[in-house]
Amino acid sequence: MSLRFGRAVVAIPGPSIVPDRVLEAMRTPMPDIYGGELVDVSDEVLAQLPGIVGTKGRGFVLIGNGHSAWDMAIANTLRRGDKVLVLDSGQFPKMWGEAVAFAGLETEVLPGSPFGPVDPAQLAERLMAGPSDEFAAVIGVHVDTANSVRNDVAALRRAIDQAGSSALFMIDGIASLGCDEYHMDDWGVDVTVGASQKGLMTPPGIGLVWVNDRTRERGQGNDLRLQSLDWDSRANATRVYENYGGTPPVSHLYAFREALRMIDEEGGLAAAWARHQVLADAVRAAATQWATAGGVRMCIEDPAAQSNGVTALHSGSVNALELAHRCQAGAGVTIGRGVVSPTSFFRIGHMGHVNPPMVMGVLGTIEAVLRSMNAPLGGSGLEAAAEVIATGLG
Repeated sequence: MSLRFGRAVVAIPGPSIVPDRVLEAMRTPMPDIYGGELVDVSDEVLAQLPGIVGTKGRGFVLIGNGHSAWDMAIANTLRRGDKVLVLDSGQFPKMWGEAVAFAGLETEVLPGSPFGPVDPAQLAERLMAGPSDEFAAVIGVHVDTANSVRNDVAALRRAIDQAGSSALFMIDGIASLGCDEYHMDDWGVDVTVGASQKGLMTPPGIGLVWVNDRTRERGQGNDLRLQSLDWDSRANATRVYENYGGTPPVSHLYAFREALRMIDEEGGLAAAWARHQVLADAVRAAATQWATAGGVRMCIEDPAAQSNGVTALHSGSVNALELAHRCQAGAGVTIGRGVVSPTSFFRIGHMGHVNPPMVMGVLGTIEAVLRSMNAPLGGSGLEAAAEVIATGLG
């Protein structure tokens, strides 16, 4: 029997659920891209960008996904012959490193735990083992959606400074922006990359890059620049067209503006972070109750390293692909499949446009399906999740 014939729920770690208001904004007819209303929309979005990451630097919007944001960061900061240190904490730092290598640059991966954050002491030790200018950049992620680990970005910056390294510090915040607290300038990040489709509640199609003045100055005269990705050209733009390296992403700009307005109406990023904290704690409380020998358990055990936008779980004796299939086909809930091993772990996305009934519905469905599969369960997670949400409601 299938019970899925209601409104489907997507609980993957991006693309996340898009609010109806944002979808409606995307339906705006195409305007004049050289003047009029679109200029106001673009100005509003660009003015909001620095506040999203907490920087006095400049933010840029480009047509593309997170990979395009990686490319913009690479093309504007690095030179042929440069060497980049990649901080391994899951799947996506290594993928960014592969993009660096594709550009013809040398990379080195600082080995890490598959289910743990980057060790700042290990980073400092590696940097101190070579000359201060050995690496042009150190790159890593704030949150890795593959394993749901969250890195201590400020501690990693301190490790770079402790080692006396001159490397630029570049962080991928794609999975964390809007969900987890992030302070680019206070944490000493030189470049932050992001995208629209996760905590920022906008359909895939916008890449985001923020850069401080130090980094823009260092990038002057580098030999990897591409005209459509050149951030100095965009910073000096006098027309909307030039702000986006060509025709602007019109529909996405309207949508993104609406999403940012919704965050403001909620009470700003601090309120959004607090909401994500409560809902993530509810998910983790449920998972803790489910845990038992041979059963599901969280991949990231250290509370300080747990993402507030996604939770990855080992599926134990349960085939995670079968669990995902039954959730979707039988109950209309789509959960995230494992990136590295689809049969042995799964992911619950709780990012962006989410609230208690959505999260409780997802948790209840997963628990029901686990019971239908005769999976070992330490107990029911719903009561524990409800207690967390009750406390959050005050």
